[in-house]
Amino acid sequence: MAFPRETPHKQERVLQDSRMPPKTKGKGRKAATRKKKKNSSPGVEAEAKHRLVLLEKELLQDHLALQREEACRAKASEDRLKQRLQGLEAELERTQSEGRAVYAEMSRQRQALQKELGTRSKRLEEEVRGLRERLETCQREAKTAREEAERALREQDGTLTELRAHVAHMEAKYEEILHDNLNCLLAKLRAVKPQWDAATLRLHTRHKEQLRRFGLNPLDL
Repeated sequence: MAFPRETPHKQERVLQDSRMPPKTKGKGRKAATRKKKKNSSPGVEAEAKHRLVLLEKELLQDHLALQREEACRAKASEDRLKQRLQGLEAELERTQSEGRAVYAEMSRQRQALQKELGTRSKRLEEEVRGLRERLETCQREAKTAREEAERALREQDGTLTELRAHVAHMEAKYEEILHDNLNCLLAKLRAVKPQWDAATLRLHTRHKEQLRRFGLNPLDL
């Protein structure tokens, strides 16, 4: 158990109290004490002083022992506190070192990630720009192709209309020519038919005569 450390003022007061005789209550006791002091012999007074010195010495030794014990306990407590403080400082240093290492690693990873994101973002921007240019080119080409197709369709429609009109005209002309030629051919046939009939009749008659000449009956053939 730790005893409270006494201050120099308390020590001086203890010494003074030990030198002073005990106080008595009332004036009667003080008077009796004075009479005893006057009547005491020198030997008794010397013995009392010696006892007082011994008591003061014992008190001083006890006080010094208590101070030494208190100092030892304080020193031990101080050593424990220093050791604990050193442990806490070492733990704090280790924690700070780990924190710095973690912060450095996180900073490195963050920088690497920022660099990667920057590179990827730049590449994506270039790809987007290229795709936009290609889209614009495709849109222009599609517009041009659509316009050309529409113009070709219009031209084709015009050509088909012209061709239909030309075919209709040619059909009419051909039909007219065909009718004219047929009429002309029929007229020619009607004109030469009597001649063909006469020639056919003469040829038939000559054949019949030849058959009779060979003894054949034309009716049997």
